[in-house]
Amino acid sequence: MAQTRLTIATSGAGLYEFTEEAADFVRRCKAEEGLLTVFVRHTSCSLIIQENADPDVQRDLQAFFRRLVPPSDDPSMGWITHRLEGPDDMPAHIKAALTQTSIGIPVAGGRMLLGTWQGIYLFEHRARPHRREVVLHLS
Repeated sequence: MAQTRLTIATSGAGLYEFTEEAADFVRRCKAEEGLLTVFVRHTSCSLIIQENADPDVQRDLQAFFRRLVPPSDDPSMGWITHRLEGPDDMPAHIKAALTQTSIGIPVAGGRMLLGTWQGIYLFEHRARPHRREVVLHLS
């Protein structure tokens, strides 16, 4: 069993890939088999496994989530009451609730069993920069 924490600096809303950092951690652990649990310690960002070959996928995902959950100052979001932290905060919580804060990835042969085009991403939902903490736990 091993555990570490990564700090991911974001520059605003978007997808931030950290597949290589997770792969390095798994290699350093020298575990042949196991389960890598990836957990983000925040409520206004999330984790996804997504295609990392074509950047259009990331752009389309971000556009979809912007359309699905616009900022709270958008007229369609008049029903929102939590507004203390700006127009992107409550929508960020909604987006995080629709995605996930924890992902399990099998490990075999000393490496993560991700598919050919799969990458691990922190999905930042806030507009301003943040420092996000991600926990990697291999068991």
